[in-house]
Amino acid sequence: MAEHAPSFDISRPTIARVYDALLGGKDNFAVDREGAAAYLRYVPDSGKVAKENRKALSKGVRYMAEQGIDQFLDIGAGIPTMENTHQVAQAVNPEAKVVYVDNDPIVLAHGRALLATDNSTTVVTADLRDPQGILDHPEVKEMLDFDRPVGLMVVGLHMHFHDDEGPDEWVRLILDACPSGSYLFITDFVDTGEPLQKGMEQAGLESLGNGWIRTPERITEHFLGLPLVPPGLDFLARWFPSEPEKVVTPADELEPWQRILMAGIGYKA
Repeated sequence: MAEHAPSFDISRPTIARVYDALLGGKDNFAVDREGAAAYLRYVPDSGKVAKENRKALSKGVRYMAEQGIDQFLDIGAGIPTMENTHQVAQAVNPEAKVVYVDNDPIVLAHGRALLATDNSTTVVTADLRDPQGILDHPEVKEMLDFDRPVGLMVVGLHMHFHDDEGPDEWVRLILDACPSGSYLFITDFVDTGEPLQKGMEQAGLESLGNGWIRTPERITEHFLGLPLVPPGLDFLARWFPSEPEKVVTPADELEPWQRILMAGIGYKA
């Protein structure tokens, strides 16, 4: 890879490493475990929430791969852990290509291990705040063909940006580079008025300085006008894009922690 050996700032928690700690991983530092502890204080089932998000990632990637998508741009990918994007996509299509993007250098370090055994997967250090920088990155340009449909993934990331920063416009710039037939896959913290949702927001603000909840209507706006594939935007435990007719648990019968995140996939016609 082109980047120099990464250096880690262990004085402040990062999104990727706190998430890793919540998932029970080992690629984190004491400060990140303290950040995870803040989530657990407010939402004792935060680890389950994190794992549910990973399951949703698998469901979304599998759906897109089943529709013929064979190249994926996973922004805010985090540290490689259970059921990674490239593993799910390549189980459907062994030729699928995946670019992971994250601004935490520890992700790059683990990406090198992936690259040693998988020439169809690469990891780049970049930031959604600089969308053109992502598109112009040499490894992104080498791996992905933007003349063909792309599975654009912004999974568990929007909540870490305040609306005043304009995250939708960052995503729009990248989506505009993706041709017809592409998909936009998003999960986000939701606000339907429940106390535990507010607790998740408070935990994020205390541990990371970000982590805002949004109404379903606001989350829908993240899709930039794209129509959503069935079942539309829904709680992760009820969201099965490959099985839209699946009988699911009524929303009011879900556990409170299961009503913290929603997912959806938009289609670019």
